[in-house]
Amino acid sequence: MQWKIHGERPVYENHWVNLWVTDIETPDGNRFDHHVVRLRNLAVAAVVNERHEVLMMWRHRFITDTWAWELPMGLVENDETPAEAAAREVLEETGWRPGPVKPLIYAEPANGITDSQHHLFRADGATYEGPPTEKNESDRIEWIPLANIRTMIDRREIVSSGSLVGLLYILMDEAIRCPEAGSARPGS
Repeated sequence: MQWKIHGERPVYENHWVNLWVTDIETPDGNRFDHHVVRLRNLAVAAVVNERHEVLMMWRHRFITDTWAWELPMGLVENDETPAEAAAREVLEETGWRPGPVKPLIYAEPANGITDSQHHLFRADGATYEGPPTEKNESDRIEWIPLANIRTMIDRREIVSSGSLVGLLYILMDEAIRCPEAGSARPGS
């Protein structure tokens, strides 16, 4: 069931996004051009404090013209590891220096059309360093109780895949650590 690649070529390339056409053949013998969006790797950080709150940013995304809460995230630069990028993004976007970042989960959010890789990390605790140096990322920065996350997701206040994957994994970890906390759901 593996698709064969007979060749590929770039259609458009820049620092942010690259569009390629790939000549593929499906297992049933059909052959056609498939468009592929090639993106740089993304690093996402879920910073959780001792009060079981997660550091989040309220921001506007112009492409979808929506406001939502997101975890700090950004592109991995050529000279850094995904973990270094995650820590850098937290500091630049929030003004908080995270504790040591540890791998949380790896995801490929739309691997039928893009090669985008999302590296998600968890940091327990952070130290406030001052205002964010990146001024164009968020309207507000807040510590949100983990107990509120499920309801916020249900109300579509959290919609970015990087944030959703990280937060759902954090909630799953919390439920495993404290099963009694995971059993109390609104409306149950």
